[in-house]
Amino acid sequence: MTSIQKRVSTGLNVTTLSRDSVREHFVTLVPEGDESPESLFARVGEAVRRMSGRILSVEVLGMSPADRKSAGALHDALGGANAPLAWIENARTNNLCGVHVWAASGSVAEPLYFEGRRAGTLFEDGYCQYCRLVGLLPISAADSRAQQTQSILDQMEAVLRSGGMAFSDVLRTWFYNDDILGWYREFNVVRTKFFQERKVFEGLLPASTGVAGRNMPGAALLSGLIAIKSEDENVRAFEVPSPLQSPAPQYGSSFSRAVELELPDLRRLFISGTASIDEQGRSIFIGDPMAQVRQTMEVVQAILRSREMDWGDVTRSLVYFKRAADAPLFERYRQEHGVPSFPAIIVANDICREELLFEIEVDAVAAK
Repeated sequence: MTSIQKRVSTGLNVTTLSRDSVREHFVTLVPEGDESPESLFARVGEAVRRMSGRILSVEVLGMSPADRKSAGALHDALGGANAPLAWIENARTNNLCGVHVWAASGSVAEPLYFEGRRAGTLFEDGYCQYCRLVGLLPISAADSRAQQTQSILDQMEAVLRSGGMAFSDVLRTWFYNDDILGWYREFNVVRTKFFQERKVFEGLLPASTGVAGRNMPGAALLSGLIAIKSEDENVRAFEVPSPLQSPAPQYGSSFSRAVELELPDLRRLFISGTASIDEQGRSIFIGDPMAQVRQTMEVVQAILRSREMDWGDVTRSLVYFKRAADAPLFERYRQEHGVPSFPAIIVANDICREELLFEIEVDAVAAK
């Protein structure tokens, strides 16, 4: 029998998914007030030790370049383990940052590497095999941005192949592009061409997020993905349309609004990065951050409810504000609309269009 337990305290949100063959832990930590990165990372280590599970992925978001000196503290907090890590930088304005950890116990987990560097993890839950890749970087940051994008996509395919999978098994992707506003169109051209060559549009088009974010080597982008493979006829993955938005490919972006993975004991929903865009693909409520928050949250809630889920089923979310000063609007919306607290990391960074001020991505799980 599958059960879901939640533990919430100041700066910490833990969702534990207990199943017949495995326990999964979704852990979100954000600073308590003006807490330092070193202190935050120490709490990450404490939370991971409590779970006694294998780390599947670690995402660190919102840190500034000056915080790189604290990366060793995170490494130490995780027991010196070679954890699969995505370190995404912005400016840590108003201390907007956080860490998300996905871990599992009672399951076989195998590390995946690319050219000697940890690229991700393979693990099984009794019904299917998962591949979680994080922190992928181009081979050379000196290449053109188009070449670096191609390098990332080729790397994804190579690591998937090493785990016995193909790009057609991908459910979800993430792309954190440095200076995204300067080359998002160029990025989309390369991604779309790759998807066409791999016949991705003929199968399941992955959910995705494409936002700004710097990385330590100064590469054009950093990325990750989730893929699955199963021989169980009761396991299926499928695209979930948005009731309030049109499909993204209609205006040139190659991703699904959401993807659901249905298993015999539960359903996982991956909702793409979502912003204030109407059914024609136009940005709306330009210059009004509160209206953009409201519109975007209503769009995401409509997707959740279309799959008989709601905010209480969220296990992980990333919230992006173009301007740090607007970040309190998220809590204001939540309070005014009776939205229960759910795990969320809020960061300040650019979104894929200059006029967009807010974006949110959401993962949710519901037991059958």
